Parts: sequence; structure tokens; C-alpha cells
Amino acid sequence: MQRSLFLTCLMVLTVFFSHAQTQPQSRAELEKEREAIQKEIEDVKRTLDETHRNKKETLGQLALLQRRLHLRESAIQNINSQINFIQGDMNDSWRQIMKLRRELDTLRTQYAQSIVFSYKNRTSYDFLNFIFSATSFNDALKRIQYLKSYRAYQEERAVNIARTQQLLQGKIDGLKLTRQQKDEVLKKQNREMAILEDEKKEKDAVVNKLKSQEKELKKEMVAKQRQDLKLQSAIAAVIRRATATAVRESNAAKANAPSNNEPAARLAAAPKPKNYTVFDKESDVRLTGGLEKNRGHLPWPVSQGTISMTFGLHEYMPGIKYNNTGITIDVEPGVAVKAVFEGQVQSIMIIGDVNAVIVKTGKYFITYSNLSTVSVQKDQPVTTGQILGRVSEGGKLDFMISDDKIRWLDPERWLHH
Repeated sequence: MQRSLFLTCLMVLTVFFSHAQTQPQSRAELEKEREAIQKEIEDVKRTLDETHRNKKETLGQLALLQRRLHLRESAIQNINSQINFIQGDMNDSWRQIMKLRRELDTLRTQYAQSIVFSYKNRTSYDFLNFIFSATSFNDALKRIQYLKSYRAYQEERAVNIARTQQLLQGKIDGLKLTRQQKDEVLKKQNREMAILEDEKKEKDAVVNKLKSQEKELKKEMVAKQRQDLKLQSAIAAVIRRATATAVRESNAAKANAPSNNEPAARLAAAPKPKNYTVFDKESDVRLTGGLEKNRGHLPWPVSQGTISMTFGLHEYMPGIKYNNTGITIDVEPGVAVKAVFEGQVQSIMIIGDVNAVIVKTGKYFITYSNLSTVSVQKDQPVTTGQILGRVSEGGKLDFMISDDKIRWLDPERWLHH
């Protein structure tokens, strides 16, 4: 019984301390995420302050407002995760408190029973009678050892009671502290919800003002979409040419291979897997693997900027939609644009009145558009961080990533946050 109770207390302590060691890491991750969201909200706010100086509502301003709303909702979601995390801690602590209370009641009952028994058999005569009634000397020694063990067992019970009481009080104090933390986070949630409502009103006010310019805005959007289609078609043509070149080089390599290499011939004739790519040269494989390995950790193409429009379909207002095949980053005009990963300049093109640079990295094609000047040449190898050009007067960098199948990928998922 003594060993069982001791092991139970030990297990509770082990769970408590191990839980305490793993919890902060998850909380730290949530806090780190919250800080990143708040930083991005501040970046968007600074950009919005600059647009407010123009004293004219634009689609760019509306895009920033929508971006800020999305970030604010993410911040609230982060707080909800923290609340769920804390509530889980509280539930776990409460279960442990109830368990410790039951164990403490059991220990106290057993200890009380043993005290009563000792009281009833407290005289020296009873103990001596117990020893001298032994049938042999060895039996008497065993009885003496038993009495010593019993006395030690009683002392251990008292120690177990004190230890369990201390552990119980620690869990109760910890629960009180956790409740205080939850109250603080709930206050933070209420503040964020109030700010969100104010930001929604601000966005609605801008939408109402823009409705009076609906015809002009639709014309502006049509022109923007035409520009984007030209760029997308040009990128697709670049990828197709690069693919055709890779196929020709592969066929030439096969033609020069020994004709008696039957295993190689069978391998070439085998069905290609779904993820097969013609960009299978050693250099391309290395670059493809390197880029994929750094997914989510790539440096930004500019030293400082704000994502004003994310990847995918956006509805500014009823009747005005825009499908972004990359991300749009608001920056100061003339800011240097840097390569996010090594590769080779596949193409430099002029779309309308702006420049675009396409860098091939293995089977991926990374496009930097809306440049006023270009600092590299076609077929030139580039390294991570190398300057490719500078942002045009509009102060908006279009950044896109596509693969060999001409599929547009969300660049924000590749960049470091």
C-alpha cells in the first residue's frame, strides 16, 4: 500500500513537471505568431497612413483595409487558441486537484485508523507480550522487525499526507494564476473585437465612397487585368520554351548514350510518375530541392514592405473582382529588388511601361514585376540576395512563383515570416 501511494504521488509530480516543461514551448509559439501578426498590422497601418495623405479613396487603399481586417481576424483567432490552451490547462489542473483530494482523503482515513489502533494497543505490556509470545527466538526477532517496520510505515504515511497536501496546494495556487491569465487574455480579445468593428466601419465607409467612382474603377480594373494577362501569357511562354529546351537536351543525351544500354532504355520507356519533370539535370535537381527545402524560409524580395494584396481571388466591392496570381507588396519607389533564391535569369521582358525579371530555379520560375530598372541580363546566374532591379514609381512589386506545369503558387507560403 505504501509503495502504491508513493508511486502515485511520484507519477503526479512527473506529469506536472513534464507538462510544465512542454507547455511554455507551445505558448511561446502562439506568442511569436501573435507578435508577427501585430507587426504586420502595424506595417499595413503605416502604409494606410501614407494613402490617407492623398485624401482620395482608391482600390489600393481598400485592398489594404481588407488586408488589415484579415490580419485582425487572424489575431483574434490566435487569442482564441491561447484561450483554448489556457482552458485546457485549467481542466487538467482541476482533474489533478480532484484526484489529489481523493488520495488525501484516503491517506487521512487510513492514517486515522492506524492511530486509533496504536492508541488501543499503546501499553508497553502489549508490545512485550506480543514479542515474548513468540514460539522461537527467530520468531521474536521477526516480531521486533515487524514493529519497527510498522512504526516506519506510520511515519511514511504522515510524510505522504504532508507531501500530498503541499502538491494539492501548489495545484490550487497554479489554477488561480491560470484563471488570472485567462482573464487577461479575455480582456485582450474584447479589445481586438472592438478594434475589428471600428476597422469594418472604416472599410465600409471607403466602399460607399468608391461606389460613386464605380465606372472609373471598373475601367481601371479591366486595364489592370489586361496587363496581368499579358504578363501571365509571357511567363507561360517562357516556361514552355524552357521546357522544350530541356526536352531537346534530354533527347540529345539519350541519343549519345550507348545503344546496348538496355536497362537505361527500359527506364526511359517506363511510365513517368505524376511528379515527373523534364528539368532533371543535376543542377536543376539541386536547385529544385534547395528551393523546396527552404519553403517558408525564403528572404523577402525587398528589405521592407507590406503585402497589400494576397494570393487568390479578391472582391473589392460588388462587381469589382481581381484574381491575383502572386502577391502585391507596397514599398517605396526605387527600392532594390533582390533574388529570394539562386538561379538563372530566364527572361527579361517589358509589359506595358514596366519591366519584369523571371529567374529559373530548377523546375520553378520566380517573377519580379513592376520594375523601373533591371540590373541583370538574360541567362545570367544570380545568387540569393543579388539585386535584380528597382521598383517602379507606383511603389508596388508583383511577386509570383510558378512551376514547370504553369501552376501559380502562393508566394506568401514560401517567404519567411
